[in-house]
Amino acid sequence: MNEQRNSPTRQSSAVTVIGLGPMGQAMTRALLTAGHPVTVWNRTAGRADGVVSDGATLASTPGEAVEASDLVILSLTDYQAMYDILGSATASLAGRTLVNLSSDTPERTREAATWAAGHGAAFLTGGVMVPAPMVGTEAAYVYYSGRDQVMETHRAALAPLGTPKYLGDDPGLAQLMYQAQLAVFLTTLSALMHATAMLGTAGLKASEALPELLFTADSTGDILRAGEESPGAALDAGEHPGTLSTVTMMGATSDHIVETSASLGLDLALPRAVQAHYRHAVENGHGSDHWTRIIDSIRGPR
Repeated sequence: MNEQRNSPTRQSSAVTVIGLGPMGQAMTRALLTAGHPVTVWNRTAGRADGVVSDGATLASTPGEAVEASDLVILSLTDYQAMYDILGSATASLAGRTLVNLSSDTPERTREAATWAAGHGAAFLTGGVMVPAPMVGTEAAYVYYSGRDQVMETHRAALAPLGTPKYLGDDPGLAQLMYQAQLAVFLTTLSALMHATAMLGTAGLKASEALPELLFTADSTGDILRAGEESPGAALDAGEHPGTLSTVTMMGATSDHIVETSASLGLDLALPRAVQAHYRHAVENGHGSDHWTRIIDSIRGPR
């Protein structure tokens, strides 16, 4: 995989990239490094200057960009941007594959796959799970979903962006995985800022607090994967054995966090949301269960 990403290959297939924000530029450079001829288009043409200097070709219109390659990668703000940009180029879509790496909802992703099929194009959804500077590195990986034959046809061309992780035929699945991963990521970022603000009230600088807090963030996965604390298999079985870290114990801690944050004059939105999960579980008679029981109230009424 490393050789495929970083060593130019002979007669590599042409690829079009539409959308040249930091992520689109990084993907363009990764494809160029792997030996792919790359055509680009962006609403603000000046953003293409750097990648054109690196060897990309700038198309004058979306239609020209689409017609330059069988594989068209979209890196946009959302799915509406795809319709706005390609609405004038639908006649050029037949026989091509659109790979939309933009963020939106799974349902809008499924609608987009239907829209593409209506214009004769194949469609893959993707979610890039690293920031732009890491695209094309060994640490990069990208979730994809859509028809498996389409994925296999273009797997080699997409590999320079990051290791492809194919999830299945449902075009909404990669988007759902992306949003789930970002739910963990964004919540963690908010928690880190909340915790930093807590410690700041006692005079600790962020440069002092964050290294300690990041140690906890880094070790969370190891804790969850270790021994009796590993929740995955038990969750699949619908089991919540309360041998360690019960709802009552974790809920008491969440109460203390809310009380402490309130006394410090901090915003309570995040700690109260966490507290609510445990209170609902206790109210439903699950205080002695494992903390994973909070998933019931998160799933909501069926």
